[in-house]
Amino acid sequence: MRVMFSLFMGLRRLRPSKPGNLSLLPILLLGMTLLTSCTAMDEWLATSTPMIPTETALPTPTIVWFPPSATPTLQTLSTKAPTPELRPGLGEEIITDDFSDPFLWETAASDEASAKVQDNRLTLAVQSQIYMTSLRTDLLIDDYYAEITAQPSLCRSEDSYGLLVRANGGSYYRFALSCNGTVRAERVTNSIRLALQAPLPSGDVPPGAPGSVRIGIWAVGREMRLFLNGRFQFSISEPTFPIGTLGVFVRSAGETPVIVSFSDLKIQQVNYILPTATP
Repeated sequence: MRVMFSLFMGLRRLRPSKPGNLSLLPILLLGMTLLTSCTAMDEWLATSTPMIPTETALPTPTIVWFPPSATPTLQTLSTKAPTPELRPGLGEEIITDDFSDPFLWETAASDEASAKVQDNRLTLAVQSQIYMTSLRTDLLIDDYYAEITAQPSLCRSEDSYGLLVRANGGSYYRFALSCNGTVRAERVTNSIRLALQAPLPSGDVPPGAPGSVRIGIWAVGREMRLFLNGRFQFSISEPTFPIGTLGVFVRSAGETPVIVSFSDLKIQQVNYILPTATP
């Protein structure tokens, strides 16, 4: 701008005194134009911003927060068979005994043993090493389910008590509970004993005295099943005695007496036919 101003002032001082001096004016105008163009070019170069090349960012991988899982193969589960009924064919009650009639049971009294009906109980008491039974006197049945409550008040170790099934005099099946917590079954034929079930531990047998247990017998044909407090214990199959009465017993195996009371006898019919064994 200063250059242009100087040129302008110089033109004013030039006076055309002679016609020949007018030839300098175009030259001066051309010089001013060139100076103006150069000045504009210098300003553009001074104010232009250089372009800095930038790097292109690499693509970021996509994060799968919840990846798809494999579909599990459905398994076919087998259906468990229902628990078989271990006391099938139970019918109506045919006998209910509250032990109020002393003539329905064998009773006795001696220094070594006694069996008496009193206070709605049949109580058997024996001294050391003595065995005592009492049978119902008016009963003869084959297939049935019977339950009776036993309450030992003096009993220990190998001492035992229980039920006599299909009894005829001195022959019967004997289901024995021992005061050591085991249960077993035997066949007694005129004082000859045959083991049918070896002693098995059972949590339903009172471990000594006092105690109480509900004894049940399901007897159909040659098969007899023992239940304690409604729970199945074992089954035996023996055809020797098909019919008889019902009884109870106590036995002292050691040097101390045994006293057990029996009460609340119930007997039900059983209408059931055992399946024929496949040869």
